[in-house]
Amino acid sequence: MKLQILQENLGKSVALASRFTSSRAQLPILGNILLKGNKTKLSVLSTNLETSVSITVGAKVVKDGEIAVPSRVFSELVANLPKETVSLEAEKEQLKVATPSFSSTILGMNTSDFPKIPSSISKDKAISIDNQLFVGACAKTLFAASLDETRPMLTGVLFRFTAEGLILVATDGFRLSLTKIKNQKAKTKSDFVVPKSVLSEIGRIEEGEISLEFRTSEKQIVFGVGDVVLSSRLLEGDFPDYEKIIPKTSTNKVRVDKEDLLRAIKLASIFARDNANIVKIKLLKDSIKVLAESSSSGNQETKVEAKIEGGMGDFEIAFNFKFLEDFINSVGGEEVVMEFSEVDKPGVFLDPASPDYLHLIMPVKIQG
Repeated sequence: MKLQILQENLGKSVALASRFTSSRAQLPILGNILLKGNKTKLSVLSTNLETSVSITVGAKVVKDGEIAVPSRVFSELVANLPKETVSLEAEKEQLKVATPSFSSTILGMNTSDFPKIPSSISKDKAISIDNQLFVGACAKTLFAASLDETRPMLTGVLFRFTAEGLILVATDGFRLSLTKIKNQKAKTKSDFVVPKSVLSEIGRIEEGEISLEFRTSEKQIVFGVGDVVLSSRLLEGDFPDYEKIIPKTSTNKVRVDKEDLLRAIKLASIFARDNANIVKIKLLKDSIKVLAESSSSGNQETKVEAKIEGGMGDFEIAFNFKFLEDFINSVGGEEVVMEFSEVDKPGVFLDPASPDYLHLIMPVKIQG
């Protein structure tokens, strides 16, 4: 392999690919980035066996070929090169990297052990989704997915295609986020659970229409965004029946300014940190109180103007303040709507500016 490529283009590709490598000692090849020069393009590939990426970038290829190079060494080297043309030349298992003022030889590996990963997407089988809509939907759901690897299904996001469009759902057992991308026609009607790690990467890629292909026989999902192909295994198992969890009615409906509520939650969090992160929301006639207390620091209460519909009198419910903050930070509009039925039932949190977005938070039980 022998080629020339702009440092800026190579740097972006290698930086993305390096995030998909793995340092598993038993499989050293996974710590490498595969470079393939072919005709007028350089392909940059990497995988950790769970997720993978293939990036195609324009290059002046003198001689076709391929080599695997250590991800950390190569990515750090390329990132620090000047913004000029970089020459790459592979001979046997060595890669020569050169610019007009720099030269280096990196010890690589034979590519025969590198896993086969998707480098293209089938346009006939793929679904096209607007990038902005998809990234926005992911932003409203990913934060609610679990970090607990002992419950793998909860670490992903459910993709469900219905007559209305695509529904995305994530839950960690304490909260649930649901959003819809309407009028999104599917070429398959199955449900899939996609690891959140690959979804979080899509937001980092430059804008462009997203092509999405489910490969059920390989239990894989493949995304195409411009010159980037991302792929990931699908999670296998039973996702919780989220429809059973969503309250059908509410007794109290609270409409409040988003920034006012966020400020009240942040003030309460100063004391709540010493008390299992618990903050209380108390409903009054035309306002709410956000309260928190700490046996070591003291207590506080913040009154926030609100429009309240319902008649449950002195209704008080407690939540983990971190969950409230996460939801408020996902809201695009200027107001937040909260619906409550009972102190031991999930609170429903809505963004009036996004009618297809729904969030649930389980309340905290308080002794006494």
